[in-house]
Amino acid sequence: MSSTLAGWLQAIALVGALALCYRPLGDYIAKLLTTAKHLRVERGLYRVIGVDGDADQRWPVYLRSVLAFSAVSVLFLYLLQRIQDKLLLSLGDKAVEPHTAFNTAVSFVTNTNWQSYGGESTMGHVVQMAGLAVQNFVSAAVGIAIVAALIRGFTRSKTDRVGNFWVDLTRISLRLLLPLSIVFAVVLAANGVIQNFHGFHDIATLGGDTQSIPGGPVASQEVIKELGTNGGGFFNANSAHPFENPNGFTNWLEIFLLLVISFALPRTFGKMVGDNRQGYAIVAVMGLFWVASAALMTLAEQHHGGAALQAAGGAMEGKEQRFGIAASSLFAASTTLTSTGAVDAAHDSLTPFGGGLTIFNMMLGEIAPGGTGSGLYGMLILAVVAVFVAGLMVGRTPEYLGKKLGGREMKFASLYILTTPALVLIGTGVAMALPGERAGMLNSGAHGFSEVLYAFTSASNNNGSAFGGITVNTEWYDTALGLAMLFGRFLPMIFVLALAGSLAQQQPVPATPGTLPTHKPLFVGLLSGVVLIVVGLTYFPALALGPIAEGLH
Repeated sequence: MSSTLAGWLQAIALVGALALCYRPLGDYIAKLLTTAKHLRVERGLYRVIGVDGDADQRWPVYLRSVLAFSAVSVLFLYLLQRIQDKLLLSLGDKAVEPHTAFNTAVSFVTNTNWQSYGGESTMGHVVQMAGLAVQNFVSAAVGIAIVAALIRGFTRSKTDRVGNFWVDLTRISLRLLLPLSIVFAVVLAANGVIQNFHGFHDIATLGGDTQSIPGGPVASQEVIKELGTNGGGFFNANSAHPFENPNGFTNWLEIFLLLVISFALPRTFGKMVGDNRQGYAIVAVMGLFWVASAALMTLAEQHHGGAALQAAGGAMEGKEQRFGIAASSLFAASTTLTSTGAVDAAHDSLTPFGGGLTIFNMMLGEIAPGGTGSGLYGMLILAVVAVFVAGLMVGRTPEYLGKKLGGREMKFASLYILTTPALVLIGTGVAMALPGERAGMLNSGAHGFSEVLYAFTSASNNNGSAFGGITVNTEWYDTALGLAMLFGRFLPMIFVLALAGSLAQQQPVPATPGTLPTHKPLFVGLLSGVVLIVVGLTYFPALALGPIAEGLH
């Protein structure tokens, strides 16, 4: 069986598996976000942290809880790295340098998992488990909590309450992420992903040299890395490393894990607003972009011109032979359309148009289906914009799910949309203007520009993947990209929660014959057009200078 046919069969199986999980998983998430019952262990945690589990919060209080929790998480993870050499199971690794520790702490707390270091040569087992893996759980839970608050803004009326952050965080972590991680960690370990507390073993290679092979608790962290759309690899090679991703089945399973929650959340949305058709419309837009991206990525990698590439059956540089082009392309499209950032191939070695597509996927705001929670609230913001545009066309006040969209709501939506492009374009422009940062580029011309553009696009959109060929483990890049990750994560959350509070205060208005149906194919097409137009108008000049120019050269 050719690798191309195998890849397409994997994609079909993936669609089927996601479709099977859509309803039960989405309904389950809706239930845990709406039930009034607390588990005994949850009530114990609430007492420890001094939280009233039955009290709702106003959106500013909800926001302060998010920011306070995240600030403490950054500080804890930073300190853990700085004292690594004094911890058990440090494997002889030194304390992490301050600028690297700052960048890494921000990266994992913001669900970005950008890594400017080699995992197996920098982090000991305790930092990997107690620091990085813990943030893989809670940063994913924070994203889902934010979208839960936004959905409550649509479902509630005449109130300033959008939920309780501590309750949402606890339930999502204990009832959703932890059980799924335990089950699939066993599956990964059974299929060859290592799980131990070993250090380094020296082995003799076929060439007569000696190589140090690291061990570690990989399977338990690999699963939440994908399930929570985190992406940080235990090893520097990430999911291209055979200890993290040993065969074709584990590769397929990891793609499934990084997509499954985000694709199920539209069902949660439909369930919570009382109209499952709304969820079908949102997931249809997500699915259209995902299918288109995966198909275009595969075509770009298989049919690029050149005698050597054609003889090899496609662009195999930087790809694992055990996965092939189709499966690697499917992984690349999925990881950049979500905020995962895990890679099973070197994105810097992708063809110009293939690499450009990974950048474009992130520039979409990672909404197809996006990160855990962040993809859905990003898509709902664009849905608000689409409804507003439709209202302008017919000259009536726009409304979405019974809530009017006035100047206040559109200001929050506009600020959300403008934040990330500003971070990407300003950061890239400053880096290209500084001689010292240009000197860190190993490539010149359009490809070198693409590497810098990719770095700031990845950081600002909280993706975490990267092009190679650029030295980013410097004080300037660690600081600049760290700030891009912080602002790219928390500024949009401010605008989402403010929008949720504004919507929750409104009295619902009844639907009329002039109300735009937001569950029909017309709205799916309108929303898809808004996504493309907003991204195209914002980023096209930058893309033209980088991957487009390289591809047409």
